[in-house]
Amino acid sequence: MADQFKRILVTAALPYANGPVHIGHMAGAYLPADLYVKYQRLKKRDILFICGSDEHGVPITIKADQEGVSPQDIVDRYHLMMKNAFSEFGIDFDNYSRTSLPVHHKTSQDFFTVLNSKGILNEKTEQQLFCEHDSMFLADRYVEGKCPKCGSEGARGDQCEACGSYLNQTDLVEPKCKICGNSPVIRETRHWYLPLGKFQDQLQTWIRSKSDWKDNVVNYCEGWFKEGLEDRAVTRDLKWGVNVPLPDAAGKVLYVWFDAPIGYISSTKEWAEKQGNPDKWKDYWFRQDTKLVHFIGKDNIVFHAIVFPAMLMAHGEFVLPDNVPANEFLNIEGKKLSTSRNYAVWLHEYLQEFKPDSLRYSLACTLPESKDSDFSWKEFQARHNNELADILGNFVNRTLTFAHKYFDGKVPVFNNPSAEDLQIQKYLSEAPEKIGKLYETYHFREAVQETMAVARLANKFFNDAEPWKTRVSDPEKCAATIHVCLQICRSLAILFLPVIPGTSGEIFRLLKCRQEELPSWTDASYFGLKEGAALNPPEILFTKIEDETISRQVEKLLKPDPVVTEAYQAEAIHPEISIDSFGLTDLRAAKIIQAEVFKGTDKLLKLRVSLGVEERQVLAGLQQHITPEELTGRTVVLVANLAPRKIKGEESKGMVLAGESKDGKLIPVFLPDSIPPGTIIR
Repeated sequence: MADQFKRILVTAALPYANGPVHIGHMAGAYLPADLYVKYQRLKKRDILFICGSDEHGVPITIKADQEGVSPQDIVDRYHLMMKNAFSEFGIDFDNYSRTSLPVHHKTSQDFFTVLNSKGILNEKTEQQLFCEHDSMFLADRYVEGKCPKCGSEGARGDQCEACGSYLNQTDLVEPKCKICGNSPVIRETRHWYLPLGKFQDQLQTWIRSKSDWKDNVVNYCEGWFKEGLEDRAVTRDLKWGVNVPLPDAAGKVLYVWFDAPIGYISSTKEWAEKQGNPDKWKDYWFRQDTKLVHFIGKDNIVFHAIVFPAMLMAHGEFVLPDNVPANEFLNIEGKKLSTSRNYAVWLHEYLQEFKPDSLRYSLACTLPESKDSDFSWKEFQARHNNELADILGNFVNRTLTFAHKYFDGKVPVFNNPSAEDLQIQKYLSEAPEKIGKLYETYHFREAVQETMAVARLANKFFNDAEPWKTRVSDPEKCAATIHVCLQICRSLAILFLPVIPGTSGEIFRLLKCRQEELPSWTDASYFGLKEGAALNPPEILFTKIEDETISRQVEKLLKPDPVVTEAYQAEAIHPEISIDSFGLTDLRAAKIIQAEVFKGTDKLLKLRVSLGVEERQVLAGLQQHITPEELTGRTVVLVANLAPRKIKGEESKGMVLAGESKDGKLIPVFLPDSIPPGTIIR
């Protein structure tokens, strides 16, 4: 339990600043962390909540290459977008930093220097893939090929997402440069490595001592131990990142897996600077009476349960994580979330349509704590309408309405309580401890269910007491009933604060509870409203969400459109043409039966398409905008009667229609699979 520690340091995985955040991110790391932090703050514990944007790494440089801008332009855009979305959603960080800041670069370089000066890092001259066409060593995501372990296509130079294996890029089968599609060559380069194998025994002993860790985390780590931990590169050949602090390491930066978790430390340093106490960060990172908790998704287990702890062990001064409560993945409408296909619910877009608390509650009820879970818009609607509106909102509204109608808008007296009144009082006295134990042990779904159970019981108590009858037959009993119900409203506002903070604030306001500071979690265990205290008039806390609204969201989700994060300014309409001129264009549905990179080019894909009556080859300038795998099997619109042309000796017969986004990204016009190849598009 947290009481054995003097302070708690909570981190949430640093999100990549190469795109907006979606609800899968929220369910994986950020909402669970926020639930835990808000609960601990109500417990009046010394707790610090740290996060920030991960602004280095190949995904960012690739996106910058695609858009023709600098990596700094990319991270500036998405850092602000993510920070604002987190804030609007009620994620309450004490500090949200970014790894492009000088404080992070210096912290990471100092960490590297300590490990290197202690002789822990191994310097190696090794072979790596080099693209002669682009004159660069290919960092992990700049190269793809077949996984040497499971044979899956699309394995990256650092990891295969299909089987989860960590890879050396030179082991890839049939590797290709992602920029130009050419086959790279092998050249020598020099790098520094962290010898994870030397820390395996220490890591195993440490993890096996953790009796309260989730099975998915422990089993994942044991799998890595069984395979045997190997040296892992700390540096890479790349222009964007934290420069390696050595005089003979020009053109090399720290590997993002190494500098990103150090971002937790640098963010804490930034927080301490803002507090006017620059050394305060050391209390949270150096003192062994600190409880360090990393909230992450399961794809980050290896970095937070093995790699980062090994780094901390190697350094020697830092506290080790007390827990790494990793969540599994969130699916949407029964399908795997896919950002490349825009099959996601983006947080900033959700917030334009709905209140944060509805999604916070819905996600909290379905968190993938032990296995993958599923989000559906219909279930979201049901959670909002049937639970937040009909149970919680209805109870608060009917209680306040009754108090205003029959007790002058004040808390009635509480005389001669009935056995039922005292039973409710006892139930409330035990609820905070019962629910609190679930928060302490990272069982957030159950904690939320138990909290809503309080509201369910409150409605039952109201109905069973029948105050609409006793106000005439037994006014004293009626007054006691409404008094108890108002006290339950106050307790619910406290117990629900970690989950739906905005709604809790509204309930406090309706009850005229002063909020100069957060209430205590244990305040929910007793009757805290004074007899005769004035109340504000009742208001509707939750308006029902209609079917039409949900249908629009489902339809939007199923559209394979590109991610649109900013307003698009359309170009002027071209000069008019006659209907006869347009009629000369033969547009057909074409199914792509094969797609591959056109070797020797950096823009073209070679497509084999079916038009029903024939197959033909089309060369499309989509290489930098979509992968062959994403195109294969899809149905597109083809200009079928375009005169053939030769490109580098290959014939192209037709043109694939595509839309161009504001940033220059080309998105093919996809048709439903139900439209047969060859269908005329009118």
